[in-house]
Amino acid sequence: MAVLEIKTAGDPVLKKISEPVRKIDKRIKKLLDDMAETMYATEGVGIAAPQVGVSLRMVVVDVDKKRYDIINPEIISREGTNIDVEGCLSCPDLFGEVERAEKIRVKFTTRFHKEKILDAEGLLARCIQHEVDHLDGRLFIDIAKNIQKGKPQRGEQVK
Repeated sequence: MAVLEIKTAGDPVLKKISEPVRKIDKRIKKLLDDMAETMYATEGVGIAAPQVGVSLRMVVVDVDKKRYDIINPEIISREGTNIDVEGCLSCPDLFGEVERAEKIRVKFTTRFHKEKILDAEGLLARCIQHEVDHLDGRLFIDIAKNIQKGKPQRGEQVK
C-alpha cells in the first residue's frame, strides 16, 4: 500500500463529477487500499477518490474502527437533519458547521462485487454524505457556515 498525495481546494479534479466504476479489478482494489492508507496516515475518517486525483465514484470511510469500501454510492433516502462541525483533508486547517441528514440509506457495491444497502446514522451518515459530495464536485466549504481556520477541539462550537 502507498500514501497518496491529497489534492487540495483549487485543484480542478475536486470540482468534477466523478465517473462510475465500471469494473472492479486489482487496480480498483489497490486504489481502495491506497486511499485507506492515505486516510489513516492523515488521521481522516473518510476519503474520496477525487481527493487523490482519481475521478471515480468510490470512497473509503472508517468510523468506530469499521472500514467501508463504497463503490458507486447512491444515497436513496435521507431523514432528519443535524448541524455539526466538519473539516476535510482537501481543505487543511479549515472547519465549519455543515447541515446534513441525521440518517441515510445508501446503495453501493463492495470491493467483492456485492450490491449492498446500508442504513447509517450519526457520524457514519455524516462521513458518507461528505464523501459523496466529493464525487459530485462539492467541497464542505461550498456549503459550510462559519468557516474558521485552525483545528476544532472535540465538541467545539463554531462562532
